Amino acid sequence: MEPTLTLFISLFTTLVAIINPLEAIPVYLGLMGNKETNEQRQVARRACLYALLLCFFFLIFGTLLLRIFEVPLSMVRVVGGVILTRVGFELFAPPPSGGMLPHADASNTDVAFVPLAMPIMFGPGAIATLISMASTIKQSSAELMHFAAASAAIVACMATVYLSLAYAKPILRKIGKQGIDAATRIVGFFVAAMGMGLIFQGAVEFLEPYRQVATAAAGG
Repeated sequence: MEPTLTLFISLFTTLVAIINPLEAIPVYLGLMGNKETNEQRQVARRACLYALLLCFFFLIFGTLLLRIFEVPLSMVRVVGGVILTRVGFELFAPPPSGGMLPHADASNTDVAFVPLAMPIMFGPGAIATLISMASTIKQSSAELMHFAAASAAIVACMATVYLSLAYAKPILRKIGKQGIDAATRIVGFFVAAMGMGLIFQGAVEFLEPYRQVATAAAGG
């Protein structure tokens, strides 16, 4: 499979799993109340646009942020993995207090940005994923093609989220709250698995220089 296609599929599925549009549907409908369908879809469009802009900001300036704060990529992978793992566990077995997962607050004036765009659509997991992806793209030989693939994955993800919110009521009627709960738990399992993969990948990458030094010392 082409590396660009692999990157597109990987980033698209990861972002969709992290955002989990099915879980956002009850929050979205609760915030919208009895508003007209057109008004609901306007809010969904604005929320997806805000989240899209945030995604591109961290994709473009992710490596710059790493340099400013002098954080190695391996540590970003480890921290991002910890966040993803915790989010996955909370999706799989939600704590009574709600944990890291946001809850809607109907008193917000512009619910499109808070809480829909951030942190429901664009939270810690998405930030860690995009910064890690930005660093990987910078290190690749086909940087432009990989950036285009990542950009397409972000746009496709937000289009999927928008369609889920725009047709939230039919989806909720079709699969029901129990269906959404089951899908959320399944997604949570795979998000936790992806998080553990990032932790091990980051740990191995961080320890690699020490292994090389130890091997050289033993050979000498």
